[in-house]
Amino acid sequence: MKVLVIGGGGREHAVCLALSRSKRVTRLLCAPGNGGIASVAECVPIAATDVPALVRYAKENAVDFVVVTPDDPLALGLVDALEEAGVKAFGPRKNAAIIESSKVFSKNLMRKYGIPTAEYEVFTDLEAAEAYIREKGAPIVVKADGLALGKGVVVAETVEEALNAARAMMRDKKFGESGSRVVIEERMTGPEVTVLAFTDGKTIRPMPSSQDHKRVFDGNRGPNTGGMGAFTPSPHYTPEIAQVCMETIFRPTIEAMNKEGRPFKGVIYFGLMLTPNGPRVVEYNARFGDPEAQPLLTLLETDLLDIFEAVREERLHEIDIRFRDEAACCVVMASGGYPGVYEKGFEITGLDKVPEDIIVYHAGTTFDGKAYRTNGGRVLGVTATGPTLEKAVERAYDGVERIAFKNMHYRKDIGRI
Repeated sequence: MKVLVIGGGGREHAVCLALSRSKRVTRLLCAPGNGGIASVAECVPIAATDVPALVRYAKENAVDFVVVTPDDPLALGLVDALEEAGVKAFGPRKNAAIIESSKVFSKNLMRKYGIPTAEYEVFTDLEAAEAYIREKGAPIVVKADGLALGKGVVVAETVEEALNAARAMMRDKKFGESGSRVVIEERMTGPEVTVLAFTDGKTIRPMPSSQDHKRVFDGNRGPNTGGMGAFTPSPHYTPEIAQVCMETIFRPTIEAMNKEGRPFKGVIYFGLMLTPNGPRVVEYNARFGDPEAQPLLTLLETDLLDIFEAVREERLHEIDIRFRDEAACCVVMASGGYPGVYEKGFEITGLDKVPEDIIVYHAGTTFDGKAYRTNGGRVLGVTATGPTLEKAVERAYDGVERIAFKNMHYRKDIGRI
C-alpha cells in the first residue's frame, strides 16, 4: 500500500517509523516531513494545512491511505475532504476534532454529560473575565478556546498573572482568534497523566499511560511548551485508577460524542489530573500527543497500519494491540529561546555517536545533503527503552549527551520528577 502521513514533527517521525515496519506498506510518503523523516519516507513539500493541495496530491498519486496526525489539518476538515474525494484516511472528522479545537466545546460537553473536570466559566468579554479572576483569586487557570500550539494555557499563581494572561489572549490577540473566547477554571491538584486511546467510535483501546513535561525548565518552571519530554508508563496510573477512568471518563466521552452526532474515530488524548477526589479531565486532544507518541510507538508491537484500518472500518474489536512490557523515555532537545524567539540553521553533530538501540526522532530539522540542521523550537526527541523507567531515563540521557548544536537546551529531569 502507498501510505501518506501528514505533518512534519517528532510525532510524525514516530508514526512513519512505526509504519515503515509494516510489511503491507510498500511506499511511505510524508507531507511536509523533515530532515529525519526523509530517512524513512519520501518527503512531499506540501504544508499540512494546505487541504486542497493535499487532496489533489493524494488523488493524482493514487495514495491508498492517508494518516492525518496534527491538530490543525484535523480541525480544518482534511479527513472529511479526503474521504469525500474517495481517499481512505485515518483521523477524526472536523465535527469530532472540535473536542480539541474548542476548549469551550469540550468543557461544555463534560458539563452536559457529567464527565469529571475542573469547575469553569467561559468569557468573551475581557472586563467580565477580569472581574471573575479577582472574585475567584489565585491559583487559577486561563485557557484560550482554540488551538495554540499547546501553549494556550496559563496556570497562574497570582491574580496579576491571570489578568495578564487574559489580556494577552483577549485584547492583544496573542493566539489570534483562538483567544477570542477564554475558559477560566479552578486549578486542580495531583499527578498529571496522559492516556492515549485508539477508538472507532464503539470500541476503546487505551494505550499504556504516559506523562509529559510541559514547562520549559527543570523543576516544572517557566512557560508552557508543546512538551519537553515524556515517559511511559506512569507510576501513578494503577489498574484501579484505569478502571475508574474507563467507567467515568473514557467510555462516557465516546458515548457523549456519539449522542452529539459527532462520532470520534482516531486517537483520542485524555489529559488527566489524579486529584484527591478522583481522576478529572484536564483536556482532550484529537490525535497522538507529541512527545507522548514517541515513547509509546517505540514500544508498539502490533502493525500500526492494521490498527489504523480497523479504526476507520469500525472493527477495532478484532485487533489485538500489543506493547512491549517495558518503560520508555523521550527527552526533547530544543533550540535556546523556545517557546519564545529562537534561531535556526545550526549544524547538529554527534547523531552518528548515538547507540543503535536509542532512537532519535527528528522534530525540527532539515538535511542539506551533508549535515542535519536545526529548523524548529523542538529539534530532536531522544528516546530509549529499558526494563525499568530508571534504566530508560538513563539510556535516553546517554543519547542526549552525545549530540550537540549551538544554543541547544533540554531539561535534565525528564522522568525523574
